[in-house]
Amino acid sequence: MNQRIRELAEKAQAYADQQWLEAGYPSWENYQEVFAEDHNKKFAELIVKECINTLEFHGFDDAVPYIKWMATNNLGVKE
Repeated sequence: MNQRIRELAEKAQAYADQQWLEAGYPSWENYQEVFAEDHNKKFAELIVKECINTLEFHGFDDAVPYIKWMATNNLGVKE
């Protein structure tokens, strides 16, 4: 697996774990049902943000607003 993807996956897992801790350590089944979904959503959000950052870095400024709009309106990614 690409190192950057691994880092994003770990960051998403840490986010889901933190949500689980803040919820007061619900049961493992609850973690699998709710917080694993949080992990997947956060991972997708981080991937989209990474793509936007890459476009910006490489000068594709004309594409960035469209991708941000798509991410916000179709994927629910928060800026």
